[in-house]
Amino acid sequence: MTADTQIRVSDRVKRVLDRRRRRDESYNDVLERVLIDADTDPPIGLNRESGTESDPVSLHRKRAKTKRNAWMRQLPTDDMNTDG
Repeated sequence: MTADTQIRVSDRVKRVLDRRRRRDESYNDVLERVLIDADTDPPIGLNRESGTESDPVSLHRKRAKTKRNAWMRQLPTDDMNTDG
């Protein structure tokens, strides 16, 4: 595949892409993996299962979301409210 479009990114975005980029990946491959998988993996939002061990922020967010969802399931709902 040849690049037919160029995009500008900030230095910060390039550093993030460089961190996520695997040895044999192009920048296009990184963006496809991160952005396109975001549309196909509803439970987490980004398909980074294999990368979460190397990405502590993603791991923290995943754990926090799991805890938050468990807590939300324990809250009483309006259907359970029998007052009045």
